[in-house]
Amino acid sequence: MTVRQLSPLDRLIAGFERALETVAGDPQAARPSPASDLDEAEMDARERRHAAGLMRINHTGEVCAQALYDGQAALARNEDTRRHLQHAAAEETDHLAWCAERLRELDSRPSLLNPLWYAGSYAIGAAAALAGDPVSLGFVVETERQVEAHLAEHLETLPEQDQRSRAVLAQMQVDEVRHADEAQARGGIELPFPIPPLMQLTSMVMKKVAYRL
Repeated sequence: MTVRQLSPLDRLIAGFERALETVAGDPQAARPSPASDLDEAEMDARERRHAAGLMRINHTGEVCAQALYDGQAALARNEDTRRHLQHAAAEETDHLAWCAERLRELDSRPSLLNPLWYAGSYAIGAAAALAGDPVSLGFVVETERQVEAHLAEHLETLPEQDQRSRAVLAQMQVDEVRHADEAQARGGIELPFPIPPLMQLTSMVMKKVAYRL
């Protein structure tokens, strides 16, 4: 049987479909939520708002992750690198679905600016891919390291009794560490100054806005 190779137009159409599914659809997780066996905790209104704000940030982060991986995979120069990025994106889809589910449980919603976050992140991912696979994979390493750090911060600041949100974030943190290690093992390079601090600044803006909007 002949396997049809996707043309650039095919990839563009598939990418547009993935963008719509990420921003406006209902992505389904391949793995069950880490919170599935845990009871919902009693929280007051302030605690629920805070937990929802943190989970909205993490949901937006996963929207950005989908866009980054999609942009990088679309222009990856090596087919093996493309497959690696697509596999990592599939695991990030689990994170996206888990965060969306948790937001619903907290009677909240995703960021209203998710289409903007997606478009900007896709452009950044595509630009990283144009610089070559070692830079693109290095971008994955730096991104995942920064995400790991902000997840650790959220685990510290979540309401103590919110074990459902905590379980989701803990598993996400494990996956992000592995994604960074795998990208580094495949040849990801350390990004030069000032790229890492600029990434941190962009992330800080996103977190402050997404917490409320």
